[in-house]
Amino acid sequence: MKRLAVLFLSLTLTAAAQSVPANLHWAGSWATSPMQPTPPEVPPTSVFQNATLRQIVHLSTGGEYVRIRLSNVFGAGPMHITSVHIAEAVNPASSQINTATDTVVTFNGKPDATIPSGAAYVSDPIKFDAKPLSNLAITFHFNQPPAPETFHSNSNETSYLVHGNQVSAPELNDATEIKHWFWLTGVEVGSPKRDRCVVAFGDSITDGWQSTVNGNNRWPDALADRLQANPATRSVCVLNEGISGNRVLLDGSGPAAVARLNRDVLAEPGVKYVILLEGINDIGHLAREGHASQADIDTLVTHLTEAYQQIINAAHASGLKIIGATLTPFRGCSYYTKQGPLFEAARQKVNAWIRQPGHFDAVVDFDKVTRDPAQPDRFLPAFDSGDHLHPNPAGYKAMADAINLKWFEKK
Repeated sequence: MKRLAVLFLSLTLTAAAQSVPANLHWAGSWATSPMQPTPPEVPPTSVFQNATLRQIVHLSTGGEYVRIRLSNVFGAGPMHITSVHIAEAVNPASSQINTATDTVVTFNGKPDATIPSGAAYVSDPIKFDAKPLSNLAITFHFNQPPAPETFHSNSNETSYLVHGNQVSAPELNDATEIKHWFWLTGVEVGSPKRDRCVVAFGDSITDGWQSTVNGNNRWPDALADRLQANPATRSVCVLNEGISGNRVLLDGSGPAAVARLNRDVLAEPGVKYVILLEGINDIGHLAREGHASQADIDTLVTHLTEAYQQIINAAHASGLKIIGATLTPFRGCSYYTKQGPLFEAARQKVNAWIRQPGHFDAVVDFDKVTRDPAQPDRFLPAFDSGDHLHPNPAGYKAMADAINLKWFEKK
């Protein structure tokens, strides 16, 4: 009887995979950038032994089918996932799911997957009514996950960890709450219409540091809201590929932007546009050293703008439109050392290059939007999170409101 049940399940899963319409177009609806953790950023690997992990993500666009992307790019060995389920989340701040929507995810018709070290896998297409701007719960069960984990540090979204196999549980009671995403790097939606995606590529200001935990009010979230509210852009998805602490030129908090461009931007399904906002951490790290010469600062500006041009060239070679975003103010933050005025001048030089016609296809002036007119090297107090480097949710909304939606309308 057990053998017959297993055979029935296998046939059911295979039939489901084979019934996918041939005219589906796939595009990302949610994404995050994989990183390699360093202790004590994440729990020890032992906590994932025979464990269930439920992660909540906020979709931008919807579709009739879903598939998910998992990454073991930084794993030291193969990763075996014994079971994956998806379901509607009751709300983004809870582990509760709508059990009527609980659906098994398969890989090559099987409910488990073994992902080699350094690899990323995409699931089979799964019939699922994914609604725009909805919250999706993705639940894994692991037996022996590898070390180190592939993760994303600043999720600003709560993940829930319990022991045992509870992938279909309506709620994960007494769960350990973690503010990271693990192994999950994307959710794609499939529908007969051809969606177009904009990738928000940047650092913590794109990643949403100082946004509301479980509030989904980063500037890419606010942009997704605007795109959905506009009939001409409802098919445009938004993928957040920001990494807090990331730099353009050097590895550190995640691979450097120039190193991760292919994986995090150019390879994204459906991508047509890129908004690049990155460079303040390159300036800030040099400022913190406290002994930079003017020649050092000038060299940094040159290297930054040369890297921007390389990113622009790569985007154009892939047929993408790339929008440059000016660097926002930073006076008063920990980067603003005794040499602060010299590095503020560097920021202004970088912004002048970004604004100069002939580089980016378009420019969104986040500096102008967020600065205090009375003190243009500082954030407007109403938009300052308090650390003088990151906007608060009102500032993030103002940034999203400054983006011209006509850039994303079909021509």
